[in-house]
Amino acid sequence: MNTLRTASATALIVALLGSAAATVAWRGAAAAPDAGSLRLAVPDTLVVVDAKGTRVHQKTRQGEELATGPDCRRAATAAGTMICLRGLPGPFSSEVRVYRPGKPEPEVTLPVWGNPSRARVSPSGHLVAWTVFRSGDSYVASGAFSTTAGIYDLRNGNHYGSLEDFGVEVDGDRTPPDDRNFWGITFAADDRTFYATMSSKGTTHLMRGDLTTRELTALRTNVECPSLSPDETRVAYKKRVGADWRLHVLNLATGEDTALASPAGIDDQAAWLDDSTVAYGRTEGGKPYVYAVPADGSGTPARLMEGSSPSLTTTER
Repeated sequence: MNTLRTASATALIVALLGSAAATVAWRGAAAAPDAGSLRLAVPDTLVVVDAKGTRVHQKTRQGEELATGPDCRRAATAAGTMICLRGLPGPFSSEVRVYRPGKPEPEVTLPVWGNPSRARVSPSGHLVAWTVFRSGDSYVASGAFSTTAGIYDLRNGNHYGSLEDFGVEVDGDRTPPDDRNFWGITFAADDRTFYATMSSKGTTHLMRGDLTTRELTALRTNVECPSLSPDETRVAYKKRVGADWRLHVLNLATGEDTALASPAGIDDQAAWLDDSTVAYGRTEGGKPYVYAVPADGSGTPARLMEGSSPSLTTTER
C-alpha cells in the first residue's frame, strides 16, 4: 500500500465512522431482518451460511436445523455474540452487524467499503473482526487484490480502524511495507492478542498483533487465514502448496507444521470445533458443504452439512 492509498483509506474510515455514529447502537424499524430466533447462547451448535451465500442458519453438529437468522455473506459467533457481514447494493459496499441473544435487531451497525470476506468474534464475545475485498475477488494472484481488516470493541465502542494503521515488524525491520494487505483475523482469550495474515511483496506472513500497543510482529511465512485453537497452542491455516492451498496446523511453541487430511483447493478460514477437530467449508458440484477433520493429520474428512462459513457457538460469558 502506498502513502496515498493509506491516506485515502484513513480518510474513508473517518468518514464512515462519522456517518455511522447514529447507527452504532440500537436501530429502529429499518433494522436488519429478524435474528430473534437464533439461540446464540446455546453452546455446541454451528452457525453456517446457506448454499446461496445469503442467509444464516443455526444447526446441530449432525446438521439438524434449529433456527434461521438474518441475511449474511459471512458470519461468526462466540459467547453469545454474532457478527454478520453482509453485502449492500452498489460496488464494494458491505455492512457489519452485531447481534446478541434473543434480540432481533443489531446492537451495532457499521458501514464498511468492500466485498465480504472473513468474520470473527473473540472468545469473550467482546471483540468482532472482519475482512473485506477492496478490489478483485480472490487471493489467487498476489498483488491483484486489496483487502481491509478491522476490529471493533463492543464494550466501549472503540473502532481500531484498519490494521494498515498498526505498526509492523518483519525480521527486525519496523519499516511498514508500502504494499501491505491484511486479512483473516483470529483472537486470543485475553481480548488483546490476535493473529492475522499480512501479504507484502508476494509473501504472506503470520502476524501476531497487540491491540494495546497497536503493533504487529511477523512470526512465519506462507500462512493465510489463521484460526487459533481453543487452547491457544496452535493455528489452523491455509498453506500454499504449488498451485493450491492445503489446510495445515502450526504449533506456535515448537514450529511443527502438520498437514491435515483434507483435499487441496480449500479457500476458507477454518473453525475449531474443539481442541482436536477443525471444520472448514468446501464447494463440491456447485454446492458448499461443511467438513470436519482431525487436527493431528490423521483420519479423513467427514461431511457435516450443507453450508459455508462455519462457526461454533460457545457459552455466553
